[in-house]
Amino acid sequence: MSELASPYPISLPAVLQHLKALESSGLISSRKRGRVRTVRIQPEALTAAQAWLDEQRVIWEARVDRFEAHIATIQKEPHA
Repeated sequence: MSELASPYPISLPAVLQHLKALESSGLISSRKRGRVRTVRIQPEALTAAQAWLDEQRVIWEARVDRFEAHIATIQKEPHA
């Protein structure tokens, strides 16, 4: 864990807290063997998260497109 935490400017307990949250969400798994704890990414959980993000991207891109069209319409209207 300390090797995993070393590049980050936060404390080891803070890194452990983040890892615990990721593990409870199913995004990572960990295994302890002796004094060594190994952390692995769970790709299937990331696939589900990516699918949700892709759906959200489509929704928000459509909203932005409608907003841009609305702005273009407003700009074409004559000002009174």
